[in-house]
Amino acid sequence: MKDTNASMNQEATPIRTVLAFIGVGSNIGNRLLFCQKAVAAFRANPVIKVRQISSLYETEPVDYLNQGSFYNAVIGIETSFSPERLLQYCQHIEQEMGKKIEIPKGPRTLDLDLLFYGERIMTCPELTLPHPEAVHRLFVLIPLAEIAPHWIHPQRACSIETLLQHFEPDRFKDVEKRFELGWETSEAQGMAS
Repeated sequence: MKDTNASMNQEATPIRTVLAFIGVGSNIGNRLLFCQKAVAAFRANPVIKVRQISSLYETEPVDYLNQGSFYNAVIGIETSFSPERLLQYCQHIEQEMGKKIEIPKGPRTLDLDLLFYGERIMTCPELTLPHPEAVHRLFVLIPLAEIAPHWIHPQRACSIETLLQHFEPDRFKDVEKRFELGWETSEAQGMAS
């Protein structure tokens, strides 16, 4: 005889979700549209709930400087995807938007970086968590501080807000708020220049 209580308990077990933060960036073509489409792709996935979206910032390139400025934002999502599966989904979105990297750190239609996956710390060939460059990048920390200032970096054991205090004030001039909250809607498209 089938144990109905056991099967009912299995069905009622909630799926564990994790809060993750993803960096969104674009510096080729219609940067706003590519960033909007990325947010729409996350919203369209039933395994992902978009919880927070920062303003959209215009930032100067780093590392490879001979390229146009970027639009950057950070989104907070809740998901039951594993970190590896979430990375695969980010890469799928990038490919759908025509991402091709001809120069390392060079221009791209869309760049999605998995910055944090809960408090997970991991290193494997495909993925390092937290993102190793996040603490050095104002184009990550400024939008992240806007939506999660008290988020604790699991390796540094301090908040995003505290990490920002370690930068010299003149470094902030390279990160300019371009669009307020709501940029991810299609209505914001008319605001782009």
